[in-house]
Amino acid sequence: MTRAALAFMAAAIGGLILWTATAIAGGRAEPWDSEIYWTASYPAALVLSLGLGLAFPDRPWRWALVLIGSQLVVMASSPSDFGLLPLGLIVLAILSVPAAILAGLGAAIRRWVAA
Repeated sequence: MTRAALAFMAAAIGGLILWTATAIAGGRAEPWDSEIYWTASYPAALVLSLGLGLAFPDRPWRWALVLIGSQLVVMASSPSDFGLLPLGLIVLAILSVPAAILAGLGAAIRRWVAA
């Protein structure tokens, strides 16, 4: 298995577990509708993005996008209406920006330490 495939799997599985747990614990179909999303889950996703960037520094923004984007899978598996899907995609894109920046920071730290 390549490092990229391993990073993709780690981000996807980590995201699916995080967002599913958030939806279940918050009792909501969509993770961000729960109050624990903003206080615990999204900050955890940011830390995980940083860690993925540290562990897999090659184009680390990809891992952040997969991690945050996996919320879409969780939301699609719920019986919710897809009427707000375009807005949801915009929100996910916005939420991905800080995660991608932190993943890039993690990669930069990794390269700096290795130099």
